[in-house]
Amino acid sequence: MSKILGVIGGMGPAATVAFLARVQALTPAKGDADHIRVVMDLNPQVPDRNTRPGEAEAVLGQMAERLAAAGAEVIAMPCNTAHAQAGAIRALCAAKGLGFIDMIAATADAAAASGSKRIGVLATPGGERLYAEALAARGIETVLLEGAGREAFMALVYGVKRGDVGEAARAGMSRLAQALLDAGAHGLIAGCTEVPLLLKAENAPVPLRDSAEVLAQACVAACRV
Repeated sequence: MSKILGVIGGMGPAATVAFLARVQALTPAKGDADHIRVVMDLNPQVPDRNTRPGEAEAVLGQMAERLAAAGAEVIAMPCNTAHAQAGAIRALCAAKGLGFIDMIAATADAAAASGSKRIGVLATPGGERLYAEALAARGIETVLLEGAGREAFMALVYGVKRGDVGEAARAGMSRLAQALLDAGAHGLIAGCTEVPLLLKAENAPVPLRDSAEVLAQACVAACRV
């Protein structure tokens, strides 16, 4: 019997749908009944995690409560930045004995397993802070975009949210990945769930850890018991 997965989504909608597709694809199944039952709250109205963090945390906690009421036994949130506002979610899971899969910790562990000691992170400012701390705790130096590169990254992320995943956007993300390599990174983390919608691991110039893929794998492992 599989555990029920609760997904706190909508940040953004396209990234959440892509995450669910990963969970489905990674689940070993011979038929419908072998797949994981998922309850999801895809809420694009979650306040901006970068500019309204307190409001975001309150809404995310309410979403977790609704998922728990719907039967979720394991909670996942396919948004890296929002893990800075996961306090209410963690408290709920602890109180109710639910599992919470930490996307940042799981991805940092996967990156550390590669053996690289300098890893470039493609993430929002909030995501950068989370990964810098997690990687430092694992003895890994973080390489980040700066100035115009960071501004270009955010423009691409918000473009994906508008539906722009065209050739120019993909080329832009590739250039930013190369900029991190030029700055000394030996590996990359797609630390924002919009990144893999523009840059696939197989197209990256060095090993790229896709945080959404890592989270999906962890969800399958946690729910297939």
